[in-house]
Amino acid sequence: MSVVTAAPLLALLKEKDQVAQTYALESINGVVDQLWSEVSNEISQIEALYDDNSFENRKLAALVAAKVYFNLGEYQSAVKFALAAEEHFDVNEKSQFVETIVSQSIEMYMRASSYNFEHPEDQEPIGPQLTSVFEKMLQKCMDCGDYKLALGIAVESYRADVVEKVLEARVAEDSEQNALKLITYVLSAASTTVTSTPFRTDVLQKLFKILVSMKSPDYFTVSKIIVTLNDLELGKVLFAKLAQEEAPEISYQIAFDLVSSASQGLLNGLVSSMKAEKYDPKLLEILSGIPTCDYYNTFLFRNKNIDLGLLNKTKSSMDGKFSLFHTAVSVANGFMHAGTTDDSFIRSNLPWLGKAQNWAKFTATASLGVIHKGNLSDGKKIMEPYLPGSRAASRYIKGGSLYGLGLIYAGYGTEIIDYLKSHVLENSSSVGDEDVDVLLHGASLGIGLAGMGSSNNELYEALREVLYNDSANSGEAAALGMGLVMLGSGNANAVQDMFTYAQETQHGNISRGLAVGLAAINYGRKEMADDLIRDMLEHQNSLLRYGGAYTIALAYAGTGDNKAIKKLLHIAVSDSNDDVRRAAVIALGFVLIRDYTTVPRLVELLAESHNAHVRCGTAFALGVSCAGRGLQAAVDLLLPLARDSVDFVRQAAMISLSLILVQQTEKTNPKVKEINELFLNVVSNKHQEGLAKFGACVAQGIMNAGGRNATIQLENVEMGTLDAKAVIGLAMFSQLWYWFPMAHFLSLSFSPTSIIGVRGQDLSIPRFQVLCHTKADIFDYPPMFEENTDKNVEKVATAVLSTTAKAKARAKKTKKDSKDGAEEKLKKETLPEIKTESTEEPKKSEADAKEETSYKIKYVNKAYKLENTSRVVPQQLKYISFSKDDRFVPVRKFRGSNGVVVVIDKTPKELVEIIKTTKQKKDVDAPLPTPFKVEEELEFSRV
Repeated sequence: MSVVTAAPLLALLKEKDQVAQTYALESINGVVDQLWSEVSNEISQIEALYDDNSFENRKLAALVAAKVYFNLGEYQSAVKFALAAEEHFDVNEKSQFVETIVSQSIEMYMRASSYNFEHPEDQEPIGPQLTSVFEKMLQKCMDCGDYKLALGIAVESYRADVVEKVLEARVAEDSEQNALKLITYVLSAASTTVTSTPFRTDVLQKLFKILVSMKSPDYFTVSKIIVTLNDLELGKVLFAKLAQEEAPEISYQIAFDLVSSASQGLLNGLVSSMKAEKYDPKLLEILSGIPTCDYYNTFLFRNKNIDLGLLNKTKSSMDGKFSLFHTAVSVANGFMHAGTTDDSFIRSNLPWLGKAQNWAKFTATASLGVIHKGNLSDGKKIMEPYLPGSRAASRYIKGGSLYGLGLIYAGYGTEIIDYLKSHVLENSSSVGDEDVDVLLHGASLGIGLAGMGSSNNELYEALREVLYNDSANSGEAAALGMGLVMLGSGNANAVQDMFTYAQETQHGNISRGLAVGLAAINYGRKEMADDLIRDMLEHQNSLLRYGGAYTIALAYAGTGDNKAIKKLLHIAVSDSNDDVRRAAVIALGFVLIRDYTTVPRLVELLAESHNAHVRCGTAFALGVSCAGRGLQAAVDLLLPLARDSVDFVRQAAMISLSLILVQQTEKTNPKVKEINELFLNVVSNKHQEGLAKFGACVAQGIMNAGGRNATIQLENVEMGTLDAKAVIGLAMFSQLWYWFPMAHFLSLSFSPTSIIGVRGQDLSIPRFQVLCHTKADIFDYPPMFEENTDKNVEKVATAVLSTTAKAKARAKKTKKDSKDGAEEKLKKETLPEIKTESTEEPKKSEADAKEETSYKIKYVNKAYKLENTSRVVPQQLKYISFSKDDRFVPVRKFRGSNGVVVVIDKTPKELVEIIKTTKQKKDVDAPLPTPFKVEEELEFSRV
């Protein structure tokens, strides 16, 4: 019989006899879930029993109180009393009450533990009961074999010691393969979800120690930790261990991975330390970046598919007399030829180039750097005719050539840094002379690019001297260069110097340059940049608030951090300055690089804002976050903006469409054709505003980047990290709003779309094939532009008399009747068997249908072969495979990533055809050429 009232039991609670009170509590505990509303009236009495230290069963009273509060929905009080119940609270009991208390307890423990980790000076005491529940649940997870859950709880609770203990136990007790899966899980969680940098560093260092101590370490996972931490000492340990184990191919693959993802400071540090230790020279060569750049130049030159017809059409449509249009074509040409080392378009259009004036000349000269990007062996020789000291007369050509030199050596500037620094040191005392000012502008940008991420103090100080001369042009470039050199370092002295000077200078250009430079210094620093972000966003100077938005963008790039997103959305709708609001919306794109699918929904309302700057920022945010992804939702949102009433909104929308659809084909995305036609129509339309035509022209260059063999890839697939060079390239490119030459920075974001198999034995490129399991034409290049040669001559209408018209009508009717009769006669003669008027196709026999179906399936499943160093677009990578039975097999299991792949040659003694790289072709002994004059260069020098 069920109990319908708790009144008798509640009356017993008021007795003085402890036996009666205990009986009442035990009985209430059994019915409290049904009669909690009645029992809650006496909760104070139950609590009084718990507070009475002389009452023997006070813990039972705590359990009853916990159940009452649980039913009342007051979970904090319920947890407090449940934990006080100690042994009366059974964590293994399967009930909603226990599950809720345990989950609430763990959440409370996580909050308290993480707070204590982040605030060591202001600790919150954590009760032993709360710790006990946490540890019991961890043990329960491990007893059930749910190690991922246990590790996830430990990571969220900031308990690195627990993570280490669990993983060490799994390495000792389980297979290394299973243990490695758990280590990879923790690595992913620490890299993407942990918000505290010190805790992430602690966990990753523990993972490194565990991995290295394993019998068969996964060195590729170890290398991910080194890149994430940017830790030189760990890098030394890794390569020392690989040298001991004599695993050169693995060393080479890791070295190539580091070149594509690690900072220049880390690479330079490794090379310096390894030279002293006399490591394998090939390994040192790889870490210099020269082979990687050489392979990419070779691929881009061999496979270039440049749409010169489109480029010439654009050039003829954009009048070169206008600086804006000339600059647009220079930038587009640079992008189309980026990394191909093919500058024939420039050389064959010298008269057009001669129309360039002032800074347009600077931009055109610097575009040579984009074209020869990565040509480390010949970069200086190529730019020599235009460098200071040459016969080039124009200061803009000299300055542009130094900027171009930086673009060639961006991120790999060891060989050229001293040369660029010498120009800065020689001229920094002569600021005031306009010639020197332009030259220093180019040299400062060049140093920033060549020394990017090196944290080189000498370069920083040389640029600071230029800054302190307080000249608007050179000072802005020096400020940006300082930020690039110290990229991601968080250098406190640099931050202090730059923030202080940004408030003192009277030049807006310099303040903005310093603000963006500060953002670069804080790249990837997350919460450690919060103090600076606060100071910048609260400043009355709108240029510093602008920099504050970009500092959030780069400090929290790819984190999807909710706090950062809320802050940016608030700035986007509340700041008094349009530039700041635009920057805040653009910054959303950087923060959400990894969560790019959420961006269209997030900015949907902003795309309809009455403020044109917010709409412009929305377009750029979509372009940044979805770059190279081909996301249809983003394209759908951008197409209306590409037809906006405001010219700069259209400009941003068209550029962003090209960023998203780069390397998409008409078969993978039907919108590609429509959007390419849109760009061409805007470029060709005389009635379009200049800024819109500029945007369409640059967009054409991006769509055809690297000879139609480059994409934009912000995330390094193999390492699981963001590509710092690509992200910073986009951030600097977005500054073209103020300064068109900044457009060239986008070349840092271009990534060649190829798999380049390199033989570990001698770092050569052997000729072999890989399989692609899809239709052969899906990923073909879009068709080249063809000029419509049919010219419709407009005819003048002639007068027609009414009698003439009537006569023609009669003749036409007679002709039609005779024609119809003839056709009817012909039908009767040739088609006598047709007996039905049905238009349906005749039904196919079952055998025919089966044969056709099997043919289609066979065709779809059939793989075709691709030569090594062929074009492989990102969407195609998942269909690529290497066969284990082939002669050349990757040293690391192929998981659909592009770039340099080290392969093992199973039969190294057999002959194989080698593809010569650009550098190897030039190194071959060749007969001396006959003397000649470089007249084209000289003519270019005079323009």
